[in-house]
Amino acid sequence: MLESSLEFLRCVRCGTKLELNAFKLNKEIEEGILECKKCSLKFPIIEKIPILWSAFSEYLSSRKKLGGELYQLIQNQKLKKFLKSSLSKINPVDDRTALEIRWSTIYDNSRNSKFYSFVKDNVDTLPKSNLVLEHGCSIGIVTSSLADSNKMVFGIDRSFSALRTAKKSYKNNLDYFVADSLSSIFGKLQFDLILALNILELIEPLELLKHISKQISSGHFVISEPYDFDRGTNSVRKPLDEYTLRTTLKNFGFKITTKTKKPSYIPWTLKLNPRATLNYKVDLIIGKK
Repeated sequence: MLESSLEFLRCVRCGTKLELNAFKLNKEIEEGILECKKCSLKFPIIEKIPILWSAFSEYLSSRKKLGGELYQLIQNQKLKKFLKSSLSKINPVDDRTALEIRWSTIYDNSRNSKFYSFVKDNVDTLPKSNLVLEHGCSIGIVTSSLADSNKMVFGIDRSFSALRTAKKSYKNNLDYFVADSLSSIFGKLQFDLILALNILELIEPLELLKHISKQISSGHFVISEPYDFDRGTNSVRKPLDEYTLRTTLKNFGFKITTKTKKPSYIPWTLKLNPRATLNYKVDLIIGKK
């Protein structure tokens, strides 16, 4: 975590500014704890990545294997004690560790997909921004590119494994956080540019769009979606198609740019393994407030 990021972060429960206790510091804070003095919530920083979850034990409940691995890797005894205490409180459910590692690898192997260059080319036409946020940034393919031409860029994702890959690339104006996209880790901070690429099947679309609308009062919103909502019991309750998504964005105050008013079909190829690929046709929309 960049020490400069501290000024932007807020407690996910009460919105209070967080205080930092850094245990291991190099170019970044490698180990430490962020604490809210008002409600006593603590958020660990492990391997340079802050985990800004309302209850750390809840996050580990579906990632017990990850928790055990992190415990072995942590050097600071105070942080080790915090992690051990959190692990003792978990109520284990289906472990997502292997799944998140697998998808991180898939995205890493697919980073040369033309979809990403198409998104980058479109974003490059927008005004340069002081504050940029990507929801569901995964391994940071687009996020890292954004840092080359904008002042300060943040990426958030639920997957610690994905952000491990993202953090391999250091830039002094780029930082990543494990967080739920619907939580307010930045308080009432307003962004100039926000991206949400292919994540509406993972988060209730209307809730996410409402949340993002509050994070941007003047600027651009870039969203893409293959509309693959069939997730069985994990499917979102209210999926959107290419037309209702545009209508919803307009209802939240976004004006759709002329070139993205009509649905698009951008190829997005994911290399699942040496013998299998997943081919999507993705719709891209750019909105402006």
